[in-house]
Amino acid sequence: MRSARMLAAAVCSVGVLAASQVPGVAVAGSHADTTRAPGGVQQQVKAARAATDKYHQLTVAKQAGYTKLVDTNGIACIAMPGMGGMGVHYVKGSLVGDPAIHLRQPEALVYRPTAMGLRLVALEYVVLRKDWRAAHGAMAPRPILYGHRFNLTPAGNRFGLPAFYSLHAWIWFNNPSGMFTPWNPRVHCP
Repeated sequence: MRSARMLAAAVCSVGVLAASQVPGVAVAGSHADTTRAPGGVQQQVKAARAATDKYHQLTVAKQAGYTKLVDTNGIACIAMPGMGGMGVHYVKGSLVGDPAIHLRQPEALVYRPTAMGLRLVALEYVVLRKDWRAAHGAMAPRPILYGHRFNLTPAGNRFGLPAFYSLHAWIWFNNPSGMFTPWNPRVHCP
């Protein structure tokens, strides 16, 4: 519940940057699937890298409104024994509260701990299931980006959040399990 309150506070404290958005919405009905940009996945990865390169500097991410997310136990570095880790998430609450998915504006930036500090390794796209359904219909399929369908994390999760859809994109650090797999065996939390 504390994380939900923190997320709500983040949502209230930051604005949405609209200038460089590339929508990535895949739903049934009258909404078009705009996630399949010309050039395919590699072009989308290239566009996402260009838009997020500045966030290698954590101070720039913080100035842009990204704040550290911790789970209900106060843990910031997320790992799963036997699966690997995700790392430390910095979330922009106003984007999580937006039911649209934008390729160049990830809701979360994921950093891995290293001996030289936190290093940007992945982007995470997140939308609350209730917000997605309110905007796109109760029967709308999960979002798709980079040609991959988002994962569903049910309510009762370690963050105390309602059910949400998410997709990790390991565009800055190789994930031997796959570029769009949540857990990376090469990421370790202290």
